[in-house]
Amino acid sequence: MATMRTRHPRGDRHLFSSSDDNAMMKNILATHDPDGTYFDVIPLLQIIEDILRRANPDTSHHGSEAAEIDAIVESVIYNDVNEMLEVMALTINKVSCEISCKCIGGGDPHATTTGIFNILSHYGWDVKAIIALAAFMVNYGEFWLVLQLSTSNPLAKSLAQLKQMHDVLERGEALKPRFEAVTGLIKAMLHLTRCIVSFKDLPEQYISPDTPELVTATAHIPTAVYWIIRSIVACASILINLIGMGHEHITTTTEAWELSSLAHKINNIHDHLKHQLDLCNHHINEKKQIEAYLLILRIMETPHLDNTKPLKHLIYPKDDQLPLYESSTKNRVSIDVLRKKIVLLLISDLDLPSDELSVLEQTYRDARQNLATPEIQYEVVWLPVVPGHMLTPWTNENQSKFEALRNMMPWYSVHHPSLLDQASIKYIKEVWHFDQKPLVVVMDPQGRIVNTNALHMMWIWGSVAFPFTSMREEALWREETWRIELLADTIDPMIYDWIAEEKYICLYGGEDIEWIRKFTKTAQEVARRAGIQLEMLYVGKSNPREKVKRNNDIIRAENLSHVLPDLTLIWYFWVRLERMLQSKLQHGKSFDEDPILREINVMLTYDGNDEGWAVICRGSNDWMRRANGETVVASLSKYNEWEDKAREGGFLPALNGHLDANRPPHHCNRLILPGSTGSVPERVVCAECGRSMERFFLYRCCTD
Repeated sequence: MATMRTRHPRGDRHLFSSSDDNAMMKNILATHDPDGTYFDVIPLLQIIEDILRRANPDTSHHGSEAAEIDAIVESVIYNDVNEMLEVMALTINKVSCEISCKCIGGGDPHATTTGIFNILSHYGWDVKAIIALAAFMVNYGEFWLVLQLSTSNPLAKSLAQLKQMHDVLERGEALKPRFEAVTGLIKAMLHLTRCIVSFKDLPEQYISPDTPELVTATAHIPTAVYWIIRSIVACASILINLIGMGHEHITTTTEAWELSSLAHKINNIHDHLKHQLDLCNHHINEKKQIEAYLLILRIMETPHLDNTKPLKHLIYPKDDQLPLYESSTKNRVSIDVLRKKIVLLLISDLDLPSDELSVLEQTYRDARQNLATPEIQYEVVWLPVVPGHMLTPWTNENQSKFEALRNMMPWYSVHHPSLLDQASIKYIKEVWHFDQKPLVVVMDPQGRIVNTNALHMMWIWGSVAFPFTSMREEALWREETWRIELLADTIDPMIYDWIAEEKYICLYGGEDIEWIRKFTKTAQEVARRAGIQLEMLYVGKSNPREKVKRNNDIIRAENLSHVLPDLTLIWYFWVRLERMLQSKLQHGKSFDEDPILREINVMLTYDGNDEGWAVICRGSNDWMRRANGETVVASLSKYNEWEDKAREGGFLPALNGHLDANRPPHHCNRLILPGSTGSVPERVVCAECGRSMERFFLYRCCTD
C-alpha cells in the first residue's frame, strides 16, 4: 500500500495506488446514498472532544481554562445538540453496537468498516465520520468511566468485576503505551474530522464546487472518512479485547504496527486535505479582498453627509473595538472623534524619519494654534502601513518601533497596524500611490479627498498652506515668483535682515573646498570694487556628510562666508527643493511652460553635478541670477570687462549679461532625484541648453 508524503502534498496525488485499494473505495462509494438532510455537526464534535479530554486526565485543562471549557460544553449539551441527537441517537447506538459486536475476538476490519458505511449510507461524508466517532466514544467513554470510578463507586466496581477489568487496573503501567497510542490515533482522527467539516463551512458565495482546489479535496474526502472509520475499528478492537482476556492478552507486533501505520496514514491525509483547505481559504480571502477593495472604491467615490463612513471603511470597518489611539490621553477612541473635521491621513511605514516628523509636527501645531477655528477644525491620523504584516509574524522589534513613533506624535493614530485591512492597504498603494515614502492625504469634512499628498506644500509653506487642499496649493504657486524667500525659506533668520537692508545675497554650494576659497575671495573682491554690500551663505550639498561638515569648519575658521549652524538645516534646504519639484509635477506642470520649475531643475542639477554653483540676488523682488562654479568664477575674475556696464545698468544685469555671453559650449549636466520622492517626470530639460536629458538608473551609496 503506497503512502503519501507528509509535507507539501500535491493536489492531484492519489491516496491509493493499487487496484485492490481502488476496488475497495469503489465498494465504499457504492454505499453512499445521502438524502440531503443538513446537520450542524460542530456541537456533537465538541462533545466527542470533551469525552476524550475527560477520559484522559493527563490531557485535561486546569483552573479557569477548564471552567471555560466546561461552560462551553454545558451550553452545547443543553442548547445546541439535543434536537440533533433526537434524530441521530438511534443511529449512533446502532453503530456503537456494530462496533462492539464485530470487534470482539477480532475479525475483518474492512468488512466491519463496510458494515458501518451501510448503516450510514443516507448521511453526508462529514456526518458519517462524526456519527462513527460518537458511537465509538460511547464505548470509549464507558470503558474509562467504569475504570476511573471502580475504586470509589460500588456500582462501577461491580461493573468492572463483571467485565473482568481488574486486570487492566493491575497492569496499568504495562498498558500505558498502548493507551497512549490509541489516544494519539483518536486525536489524529479528530483533527482530520475537523478539517473535513471545515470544507462544508466554506462560504458558497466566494467558492464554487468546481473550483479546482475544492474539486481535489472533495475527491479525497471519502477516502479520508474511510480511514477514520477504519481507525475507529482498530481502536475499538484493542479496547474491547482487553476486557476479560486476563494475562493472556499481550501487545502484539501486529497491533503496534497497525496503530502506527494508521496514525501515519491519518496524518498524511490530514496534511493533504489541510493543504487543499488552505488553498481554498486563500482563494476565498482573495475574493473577499477584491470585494472589500471594490467597496472602498465605491464608498470613496460616493458623496456623503460627513466623513465617518469613508474613514471607517478605510481604517477599520467593524464595530467590535475602538480603532484609534489618542496620544494626549493614551486612550482608544472611535472614528466619531473625526466627524465633520478636515482629516489629514499621514501614511508611512515604521521607518518614518524623525526629521521629517519634526517638520510635520511644527506645521500641525502652527496650524492648530493660528489657523483652525471652531468652524474649521482638523485632525491628523497616522496610518502605519507595514509591508507583509498579514503574512509575517509581528515581532517585539516591530512593536517597539511602532510604539516609539506613535508616542512621538501629538495626533491620533491607528491603535495597531494589524487593524488596517489588506483591501485598505491595496487602496492606499494603488489609488494614492503609496510606496514607503510618507504621504499626507487630505479628506474634507464630507469625506472627499481634496489632496492626495499635502506633504510637499507643508514643506514649502508650512501652516500657511492650511487647509492643505490641492486648490490651495495651486493658489499658492500662482502667487509665487522665483525669489530668495521661496528658495531659502527660514534656514537662516539673517536672510530677512539682508533683504530688508537691500544687500546683495549669494547662496552657494558644492564640496570642493579649493573652489570655495577661490570663489568667495573673488566675489568679495569684486563686491568691494563694485561698492556693493554682499552677504554669502554656504548651503553645502544634499545628503550633507563629513565633507560638508569639514567645509563648514574651514569656512568659519578662515572667515570665508556665513555658514548654517546645523547640517540638518542644509538637509532641509535641499529636501524643500525636491518637494517643490514634486509639488509642481503633481499638478501636471512642465519644464517648458513653468519658469519656477525650470529654476528648481537648475538648482537640483547643480547639486547632482558635484561641482560648485552660486545664486545671487538683491532684495525680495529681484529675479535671482545663477551659474555653475567655473562659469561664475570666470565672469567675476573678468570684472574689468563688464565693470562699466555694472556701474551704468546695475551689478546683477551686467553680471547676468556676461554670464550669458560666456556660457561654455560643452557641458554634461546631471540631475539626481531620490528614487523614493514619488513620481519621476517623463521629460526633464537640461539646465544649460534646454534640451531633453537622457534618463538612466543610478545606484549610489551615500557615503563620503
